[in-house]
Amino acid sequence: MGTRRKARELALQLLYQHELTHAAPEEMQAHFEEWKGASEGARRFADSLVRGVIEHLGEIDDELGLQTAHWRLERLAAVDRNILRLALCELLFHDDTPPAVVIDEAIEVAKRFGSSESARFVNGVLDGFVRRTRSAPSP
Repeated sequence: MGTRRKARELALQLLYQHELTHAAPEEMQAHFEEWKGASEGARRFADSLVRGVIEHLGEIDDELGLQTAHWRLERLAAVDRNILRLALCELLFHDDTPPAVVIDEAIEVAKRFGSSESARFVNGVLDGFVRRTRSAPSP
C-alpha cells in the first residue's frame, strides 16, 4: 500500500474518532497504535488532512451539503461522511493531487471501510462536486 493511501486511511480513522470524541489530533494520535507504526510520510500527510478537515469543516460540509441535497449530513453513514470530507479537503485545499486520483483513492478507502454501497455513493458525490466546480464561471 502506498504512503498516501495509508495516510488517507489513518486520517479517516482519526476523523471518525474525532467526530465521536472531539479529541485533539495529538491526543488521538498518541493513543492510536496504527499511527505509531506508520511511516513519517504517512503520518505527516494524514495529519495535514485531519487538521485541514477540522479547520475547514464548515466550508467542507457546506460543499458536501450542496452535493447531497437530498440527504442531511447527519443521515450519511459516519464512514462515508468522513471519506467525503477528506476527499473534499484534498480537492479544495491540496492542489498537488489531480481530482481523478483523489476520487479513485476515496473509492478505494470506501471499499475497505464502508458498506457495500459506499464506493458507488462516494464516487457519485465527488464526481458531481468536480463537475459542478469545474463548470462554474471563474470570478
